[in-house]
Amino acid sequence: MLENLNRFERVVYYVLAALLAFVILFTVLELVGILIGDFVIDGSFRLDNHEILALFGFFLLVLIGVELLDTIKAYIRKQEIHVEIIVLLAVIAVARKIILFDPYAEVPPSDMTFWAMGFVIICLAGAYYLIKKAGISLS
Repeated sequence: MLENLNRFERVVYYVLAALLAFVILFTVLELVGILIGDFVIDGSFRLDNHEILALFGFFLLVLIGVELLDTIKAYIRKQEIHVEIIVLLAVIAVARKIILFDPYAEVPPSDMTFWAMGFVIICLAGAYYLIKKAGISLS
């Protein structure tokens, strides 16, 4: 019974990896389409602030997807979750959120939002430091 569950779990991880690779591929293709549309078709060869923020968001989203794929690959190989990768993924996700804050939005983020994000970043940095200090490696 346990062998069947382990096989099922491996199949689920392979399916998740394939689907995530598919999503990453189409996100990259969409990013290329946006870049071509903004630079070549528009002809102005310049971007507005909101367009730059959207592009940064796409880049960071692809990076998060690649890191998630790396986590799934690591689990398939060794049947263990690497906490370091998860913490780095969380740092990237929070950094993406901070980078994409629009100060000119109709309802700008409150001061408490920035304090909370800062606290989360400090906690994640502390967690990463403790993981590195403990000698846990990605090998």
